[in-house]
Amino acid sequence: MCMKREKIRINGIVQGVGFRPHVYRLAKELTLCGYVSNNSEGVVIEIEGEKNNLESFHSQLKTAPPPLAQITDYRIDDILVCHDVDFKIQKSSHITKPTTFISPDIATCDDCLEELFDANDRRYKYPFINCTNCGPRYTIIKGTPYDRTLTSMSEFPLCSNCQTEYDDPSNRRFHAQPNACSVCGPQLSLHDGTSEMSTESPIEDVISLLQDGKIIAIKGIGGFHLAVDSNNSKAIEKLRDRKGRAEKPFAMMSRDIQTIQKYCYVSKQESELLISNKRPIVLMEKKGNCTLQVNIAPKNKMLGFMLAYSPLHHLLLQNNFDTLVMTSANLSEEPIAIDNHEAIERLSSVADYFLLHNRNILQRCDDSIVRVVSDYTQIIRRSRGFVPSPHFINKNIRHCVLAVGGELKNSIAFSRENNVFMSQYIGDLDNPKAYNFFEDSISHFSKILEAKPTAIAYDLHPEYLSTKWAKKQTLPTIAIQHHHAHMVSVMAENNYYDKTIGIILDGTGFGTDGTIWGGEILVGDALNVERFCSLKQVALPGGTVAIKEPWRMALSCLYSAYGNKIPENIPFMRSISKEKTDLVCQMIEKKINSPLTSSCGRLFDAVSALLNIKHAITYDAQAAIELENIANSTTRFDVQPIKNVGSVIDTDKLIRKIVEMIQENKPTAQIALYFHYQLAEYFVAAVLSAREKFAIDTVALSGGVYQNKLFFEYISLRLQNEKFNLLTHKELPTNDGGLALGQIMIADAQLSAQKKGV
Repeated sequence: MCMKREKIRINGIVQGVGFRPHVYRLAKELTLCGYVSNNSEGVVIEIEGEKNNLESFHSQLKTAPPPLAQITDYRIDDILVCHDVDFKIQKSSHITKPTTFISPDIATCDDCLEELFDANDRRYKYPFINCTNCGPRYTIIKGTPYDRTLTSMSEFPLCSNCQTEYDDPSNRRFHAQPNACSVCGPQLSLHDGTSEMSTESPIEDVISLLQDGKIIAIKGIGGFHLAVDSNNSKAIEKLRDRKGRAEKPFAMMSRDIQTIQKYCYVSKQESELLISNKRPIVLMEKKGNCTLQVNIAPKNKMLGFMLAYSPLHHLLLQNNFDTLVMTSANLSEEPIAIDNHEAIERLSSVADYFLLHNRNILQRCDDSIVRVVSDYTQIIRRSRGFVPSPHFINKNIRHCVLAVGGELKNSIAFSRENNVFMSQYIGDLDNPKAYNFFEDSISHFSKILEAKPTAIAYDLHPEYLSTKWAKKQTLPTIAIQHHHAHMVSVMAENNYYDKTIGIILDGTGFGTDGTIWGGEILVGDALNVERFCSLKQVALPGGTVAIKEPWRMALSCLYSAYGNKIPENIPFMRSISKEKTDLVCQMIEKKINSPLTSSCGRLFDAVSALLNIKHAITYDAQAAIELENIANSTTRFDVQPIKNVGSVIDTDKLIRKIVEMIQENKPTAQIALYFHYQLAEYFVAAVLSAREKFAIDTVALSGGVYQNKLFFEYISLRLQNEKFNLLTHKELPTNDGGLALGQIMIADAQLSAQKKGV
């Protein structure tokens, strides 16, 4: 008999996912001896037995790990045989070099759901049921290794039954850190905003309150939701009024796919996203005969649905509601509430009642938002279910860098070895509570990753709060141009590092010339980049006011195209008072509070207003969204080939053509579609010129404008037809939520070049 002993070090998402009991059971089946243990480096196994059995062990563990596990590193070393007589699970240990990963929060598994609705099960209707394969993870963790003492479950000592499950390697709840039952675990309570209410069944009471049209703040996994009955138009309107959310669509939660199919067209890929253990909000096309209340998503052809992902959600929806409006529990632009006292204090003017529980949420984590574009997933908001899974880089990252992102849709990131850990969605930092969340996220990520950055990467914009925070720190700092970070972000996501042509399109980014960029053709890599071409710059009359009032951008584009001879015989000019038009034109002419911008996002706003679709907005990108919705209502278009694009794309020609079409009384939908496709043709022509000059065949697309599905799909198809290798976002948001990855890669390249003396 040939006996061997091996030491195995496994890294990846291997803690809190049932990895040790899986190893234990596999070792027992193969009559192998030794032990398995967690530490802050991952999972360590010492195992001995016959050579054939060891080979079978490795093969099975690598090819069929636990469902939630993700192995990124598997190292084997031969060591001396110890002649163990059994295989054991040892207690977790801590070492000085952390490399393990933490699992995201996982939706309730089928086994737990079966128990939840089994009247003979001891956890029947217990709203915090979970096991090794599901439940909260990231939102309850204080530090690593992932053990109960380092989670918010440390406040709930296990009862004898739960302790037996927790200690039994053959049990589904072996070392399930959130394990609990109604005897020893968290409990629900109902609050009216003033005091706790006396009730025997908080869930049943909440169901009745929702049916009566009340607004309920519900504490969940990563924060609170505000819930109303989605069939009650008055309740929805009341929620809009109290929350300060006039028109932005609300997300909904449903109990099953079949219900969602009554209201939306659901593709196979969308269905897979809905039922995945991440349970994101999925944006899908609304059916023409949809009977849901119109004020859930006014003037929008898309609806956002998610399936229930916690036991509490299942109990609320089961046989009671087809759907519930489930929107983030916050006032407009604030981060989601997570603490009971905080929720009551902040939301007492919004919610009629509060369904609370006493398990602390340690990290707020909003619902993720995704959509299917060109047959793959586009992430719009990366949060619950995705965070804190890292992005794996197949290129050596030499420095530990903290990247603080931008100002809007902020997300921060840390690099650790060849992994980049992106935080959850934080929000817009001009809100004080979001800024506090930003600082807390940096502290928390640093703690759980045990990361000690050697440098901080920040956006070039001097007024961004993230930039100001970075400059106050004692570490070395590196300023990164916004659109360069976008380009390198999508390159790194695709593990592509050669020189690339980037079409980077968004609303705002501080340029190296001090103006506002946003419609850029860049050429380069992480270390070096040049601006090859951009949209023609126009004035932003009133500065940031013009973002909220797209009619100002429409006037600015008209002024750029016609000067003082703006045509008066178009509906848009008749819809704006002469006093306003004269004032804005004077601001532009005299350069009063009218910075220059090449922003593609502002161009979409301008055309939306020019077509009298949206003159003023109540939420981000509303004008562009409604423009896209109208363009989608027709298939007629007539684009013109573009040639000889120089260093500036002359959008004056495009604006004059649109005005001509308006004067000819062309349908608004036809003009809107023409704009989308014709603008794309300008960028394709510019990229063809760049290819001719630089002999580069790869194009990277990044920036918030690519959340416009119509524009994105058309320009992607055209570039593919021109035989370009296309790099697009699939794992990170194309908006500023993915910016920090690019900042890290650029900072690392610059630091490495400095060491080499380049």
